[in-house]
Amino acid sequence: MPTPFQQDDLTILLISIYCFVEEFHQTILRSIHFALERPSQRRPPLKTRNLSITELVTLALFKQFTGHKTWKSFYRYIKTHYALDFPHLPQYNHFVEVMNVLSPYAVLLVGAFCAFFRRHTSTDQLKITDSTKLAVCSIKREFSHKVCKALARKSKSTMGWFYGFKLHVVCNQLMQILDCRILTATVDDRVALEMMWAHIFGLIVADAGYLGKQRAAKARAHGKILFTAVKANMKKLMTTWQHDLLKARQIIESVFSVLKLRLGIETSLPRSPLGYFAHYVWCLAAYQLKLFWEHSACQSVSLLA
Repeated sequence: MPTPFQQDDLTILLISIYCFVEEFHQTILRSIHFALERPSQRRPPLKTRNLSITELVTLALFKQFTGHKTWKSFYRYIKTHYALDFPHLPQYNHFVEVMNVLSPYAVLLVGAFCAFFRRHTSTDQLKITDSTKLAVCSIKREFSHKVCKALARKSKSTMGWFYGFKLHVVCNQLMQILDCRILTATVDDRVALEMMWAHIFGLIVADAGYLGKQRAAKARAHGKILFTAVKANMKKLMTTWQHDLLKARQIIESVFSVLKLRLGIETSLPRSPLGYFAHYVWCLAAYQLKLFWEHSACQSVSLLA
């Protein structure tokens, strides 16, 4: 399996992910310690697993950096190269099931990263919003697709028709995701933006799909400025500064490029709706983790300087 890392580098990466997840997990346990239910006759202890939650979350994040497109190939990779580190690795079917069941933990990770990046993004910094398609199958197979039949919808993007979901993102100029939503493909981009902007203030730049006087007025009422592009049939003058703002929208296209080309967030391989959701959120969690490490490295360099 081709990967940009050597085996020694991957081992260091695996250890780094484990240390981060362990610290994150212990922080959560300390925060909710008094809310945890104690085992009793009515509430017996939960079933123990061969691997701890920290180890399972570490493996789920590690997969996104190894270049493996499927859980099966990643499972074989772990069995081959890290059998001594994970001697109690469960059977493949149970392994995939646990990875899907742990998807709420990935949601918790993504939310924590988003909150961290929002705290370190000032109000006067530029924010960009947009959406991208997450097709679950080829448009030719929309009527025969069964896995996400109850959830996926047909819609049209700038690249043509697709069948699946949409990923809506608000990011800053450093490509850090401040908030995101995975919704059905027919949900209006402006509606999705209103779901995300509760804790985001300042200037938000978007494309022409977010046009609307009522939306702009509503944004101002909530302490935000929504600046959008115009459609081709609309005549509107703009300053050089406004033109530069619209060109900055390419930053979010880089975010989508990393998610799709490097992390493979768009896929048709999962065999259940939960499998699709788990794949999406683990990819987002791995992306945010990488940006978090880069942010921490920059902070350390600035402190040393």
